[in-house]
Amino acid sequence: MNILALLYLAAIAAGFSLIGLTTVTTLFTGPIATFMIWIGAITVIVFSVAIIFLGLRSLFNKL
Repeated sequence: MNILALLYLAAIAAGFSLIGLTTVTTLFTGPIATFMIWIGAITVIVFSVAIIFLGLRSLFNKL
């Protein structure tokens, strides 16, 4: 398996953990929690698109 894809999957998991961390703990309140949710969501979206791009690139290289 492609090592880069595994790295992107780890980044997606980190983004989800940032989103989940703000709901689990009450340490982050107000604007800090909102900022962490936005950073987590952007991380998940960016690296998901990167994995889709890697998949499409490898698919079209095999054709």
